[in-house]
Amino acid sequence: MTLATPLRSVKADCFDIRNPFSGAVVGQLPATPPAEIHVRVARARAAAAEFRISAPYQRRALLNRLADLVARDAEDLAQMVCAEMGKTITEARNEIRRAQNTLRLSGDAATFLDGEVMHCAIVSGGVDRQAVVTYAPTGVVAAITPFNYPINLLCHKLGPAIGAGNAVVVKPSPKAPLAADMLVRLTVEAGFPQDLVQIIHGGAEAALTLAQARIDLLSFTGGPDAGLALKRASGLVRCLMELGGNDPLFVLSDADLDAAVETAVGHRFEIAGQSCAAVKKLYLHADIEKSFTERLLAKVAAHHFGDPSDSATQMGPVIDAAAKNEILARLGQAQAMGARVLTGGTAEGNLIAPTVVAKVLPDMKLVAEETFGPVLALRPFSDLDAAMAEVNSCEYGLQAGIFSNDHAAIRKLTRGLQVGGIMVNEGPDFRAEHVPFGGIKRSGLGREGVRIAMREMSETRVVID
Repeated sequence: MTLATPLRSVKADCFDIRNPFSGAVVGQLPATPPAEIHVRVARARAAAAEFRISAPYQRRALLNRLADLVARDAEDLAQMVCAEMGKTITEARNEIRRAQNTLRLSGDAATFLDGEVMHCAIVSGGVDRQAVVTYAPTGVVAAITPFNYPINLLCHKLGPAIGAGNAVVVKPSPKAPLAADMLVRLTVEAGFPQDLVQIIHGGAEAALTLAQARIDLLSFTGGPDAGLALKRASGLVRCLMELGGNDPLFVLSDADLDAAVETAVGHRFEIAGQSCAAVKKLYLHADIEKSFTERLLAKVAAHHFGDPSDSATQMGPVIDAAAKNEILARLGQAQAMGARVLTGGTAEGNLIAPTVVAKVLPDMKLVAEETFGPVLALRPFSDLDAAMAEVNSCEYGLQAGIFSNDHAAIRKLTRGLQVGGIMVNEGPDFRAEHVPFGGIKRSGLGREGVRIAMREMSETRVVID
């Protein structure tokens, strides 16, 4: 498979996919008509009825073969991710590496989707029977994925769904669907049963149609407003949703400042700040604020941004002009309210310079909402309880990071922060493919991470005899 693979025939309903850096058309795909979406869901349902009786070792073999093909075509997939969403080639290659891990871990987890045996006579007068609890396939999983991790986040839905014995209907973001299309074609080459993995293309209309079709579970990664609309459209269908975050990083007075700076820059400016768990807000203890900020600005000044296809580039563009304009508008509003841009704040095309902003207030849109771009907002504090309360007042609750070796402070934060995950001496964007990942409040419903996702994508079955 190469990037020279001919594009599908151009029809009136085709849409262009453009390189965010150059603006060049990378490819075209046909938007799937609503009637065809229902047809593909029906085909997936028929395939699921047969696949549900497959053995765990068979599911693992399929996922391992798919991982082998992803490894074989890793460079082609990485080049496509770089071209269609502006991720640097280094970041894209890392994503494809992680996707292989996600698939293999899903295959391994398929062989350990174990239940339990429970005795019914646990109280006086109880019946002398045993309950055998197992996990059955849920059926058809609709997997709606975002642009920022077009392959690995797809694998985080596809891998557990297949591992649990389900069929999958994929709808990638129309902003970056080409690599996902390549991956679905690889499932055919890997020997997946016919119609078990389907793909549809389009925007909000296609997503809503899929949510209203005869699916059994909806797995969505995207914004909270879109997630709520899809949840309403899907009715009583079970939903797993990762809806973003407004993630803090606490740097306490005893922290390793160099390590904290390295993490803040690396996590915030990765994929131009377009990661749900990226550091959005830096809470700096007043004792180290000045020293930390000096080191931070020096590090940001050396951060090379530009053409994502250049291996020397550390940060590429945001996804499109609408995203760029929203980020700049939030910066402008914050400055009008008294914020101070310490570095960055400029843009050329869709490329925004890495930006650090001080004197921000909690009610500025830049801080109050998730800003999906390369902007670090600094919030000094002296009272840890007050800083934690400010974070907890946010409508998001995905992840948080802490840099400190003060056990009492770490314990206070890990017990008090209202988020789904807390990383100690690490940034909030840290993730391991097999570990539960997700948030509370407007950050989502349920959890990803191959082991827990496989149970989320299964139905609990009880047999008592």
